Amino acid sequence: MAIRTDTTARPYSGIFGLPKKLFVKLGILPFLLAIAIVIFAAMSDNFLTGRNIMNVLRQSVYLTIVSLGQMLALVTGGFDLSVGTILALTSVVGALAMASVHAAVPEAVWLAMAVGFLAGIGAGTAIGVCNGIGVAFFNVSPFMMSLGMASVGFGIALYLTGGVPVYGMPREFGDLFGFGTLAGIPLPIYAAVVVAAILHVVLYRTPFGRYVYAVGGNIKAARLSGIGTRSVLFRTYVLCAALAAFAGMLLTARLDTGEANIGATMPLLSIAACVIAGVSLRGGVGRLENVILGALFIGLVQNGMNLARIESYLQIVVLGALLILAVIADQIRLRYLASFKD
Repeated sequence: MAIRTDTTARPYSGIFGLPKKLFVKLGILPFLLAIAIVIFAAMSDNFLTGRNIMNVLRQSVYLTIVSLGQMLALVTGGFDLSVGTILALTSVVGALAMASVHAAVPEAVWLAMAVGFLAGIGAGTAIGVCNGIGVAFFNVSPFMMSLGMASVGFGIALYLTGGVPVYGMPREFGDLFGFGTLAGIPLPIYAAVVVAAILHVVLYRTPFGRYVYAVGGNIKAARLSGIGTRSVLFRTYVLCAALAAFAGMLLTARLDTGEANIGATMPLLSIAACVIAGVSLRGGVGRLENVILGALFIGLVQNGMNLARIESYLQIVVLGALLILAVIADQIRLRYLASFKD
């Protein structure tokens, strides 16, 4: 009598069956999140308090918005290393424009804020326009293009300020967009929710969103199917920069100054948030809601390390290690998926 020895019939069997199934379906983020909550809750009694959770949400707003833009670039098969520079240039240009108008017309507070917002976001988006032209129309590697623009933007920001913070913005700007609340919830959180809602519609309810995933999945097939791949890539990098610029203006309001040296770690953090959330470095894979959780996880870890009084230099080590771990976990997950399909 023949005995059946099919070991692939039950890929989730055994003691590790359920964790493996969750890992394949959800990625490493739920496991990291659970581990972080347990560790930091044990290290600090203030970690799980309502006040601290609200603080984590507020602090994570800027990374969340930038990570959503970074996700777009990653889904198309590239990435943007200039998001930190975009924050800095946006902050400097927006603060300079706002301070100039406020000094000339002190009573026109809303005019000064509007001009500052438009100037700052315009300057930051211009970096994305350059990135998009280089990547989409001249086939420059996203790594080299965004790295070069990061240097250009940082140099411009330092030239405009001489490395000195920019003051003179209306006090109402910081009071409203930096420290303002509505129903006890900081206004920047509402801004992040609105950005996420709009981007959700763009990605999952419009042709552009489908084209972004198609280009990342297989750019040659997308081109043969009639998709304007150059246009998609160009708009992707412009949108990524616009989101980073918007976050830069919100961060400027929080700092109440224009700074040329902010955002240095933002490229690492935004890519880490996306990769931890399951966005593939190969392109074509990534979910917006997961990226939001990934950014919140990074904010949660930073907050927990601050409460545990871990030195800032060691925090950078931890975040870099998390990124490496996430990339390795993504590769393992892909192998599991391939073996189960076979």
